[in-house]
Amino acid sequence: MSDASVTVVHNPDAHRYEVRDDDAVIGYTQYHPDDDGRLVFDHTEIDKGYSGQGLAGKLVGFALDDVRDRGERIVAICSYVDKYIAEHPEYRELAD
Repeated sequence: MSDASVTVVHNPDAHRYEVRDDDAVIGYTQYHPDDDGRLVFDHTEIDKGYSGQGLAGKLVGFALDDVRDRGERIVAICSYVDKYIAEHPEYRELAD
């Protein structure tokens, strides 16, 4: 894996943000919309072969920036997303 081949993208059809190494999905954080229009983030996963490289943080930061840019709000059921927001107070205003 090279840093140049790793990208983060929003895959709205699958209701998730993905980390890709070239074309292979190596991680994701998934969400579903609730009745109030918020995005409920309920699971984040990185392939074990890529753990320890900071990819989950890169993924969740990208997702939260995108949510903010679109003027949406989230609910963090996923423990990783909840922890990330606790450690990055600049995202607290996004979470209900």
